[in-house]
Amino acid sequence: MHGKLAEVTARRIAYQGEPGSNSHMVCKRHYPDWHAVPCASFEDVFAVVESGRAELAMIPIDNSIAGRVADIHHFLPTSDLHIIGEHFLRIQFHLMAPPGATLDTIKAVHSHVHALGQCRRIIREHDLVPVIAGDTAGAAREVAEADDPTQAAIAPPLAAEIYGLRTLARDVEDEEHNTTRFVVLSRDFVQAPRGHGPVVTSFVFNVRNLPAALYKALGGFATNGINMTKLESYMVGGHFTATQFLAEVDGHPDDPGLKNALEELAFFTTDVKILGVYPADPSRTG
Repeated sequence: MHGKLAEVTARRIAYQGEPGSNSHMVCKRHYPDWHAVPCASFEDVFAVVESGRAELAMIPIDNSIAGRVADIHHFLPTSDLHIIGEHFLRIQFHLMAPPGATLDTIKAVHSHVHALGQCRRIIREHDLVPVIAGDTAGAAREVAEADDPTQAAIAPPLAAEIYGLRTLARDVEDEEHNTTRFVVLSRDFVQAPRGHGPVVTSFVFNVRNLPAALYKALGGFATNGINMTKLESYMVGGHFTATQFLAEVDGHPDDPGLKNALEELAFFTTDVKILGVYPADPSRTG
């Protein structure tokens, strides 16, 4: 019994960023019994899972305001990892500072450039000087270490708890719909079962740079009534003569309609790679 318990508690999930980041928060929310492993870069996250030092990775892939996370779309097609799940996180930022600081004492605010851009209202209202940091949680850590009542950070709520900062204002983001979609990656290809709720299938494919190549490749999805929720293009190997696409559709590859569409896709493309077949997050369906 004790051996099984130790095995469970030893499970690890990697994420990019420092403790207290949004990626850390979504790990704690959906894998509360797992050990969350912080990594300096997305490349490090992939390497940690590929090497077996962690079982899973939690990676942001899209944001409702900033759009796609470019680095991730570069790593996914060439990685040996598979998408086994997705989670949506409503992004919340708090204004935090060392104990003793108040809204009247702070003069500068530190955060990631995207977070600063998404919290312009409070920065303007209090005439704060924005200071760009590499990471929201990292900014909170640095402000805590400086212990200067004139310095504040904009970071997720968890960061204030971890670094002992005082929350001066809550939910300071300008847009309430600021949401990030995360995907869970695994070395094992764990495919969601068919017929047990909504499923998302993610895949990449290449087409030749020829007239109507993409139109022909995607025709089967239209004729088979498949809802395509994502289609993004990338140059292959830095060349303009070939294009790779990342696509996501509603449905399971064993569903007759999607099965026919994927067969037709393969006929008109040079390569098709399924990245994952996983349960749709409830946020997709409302």
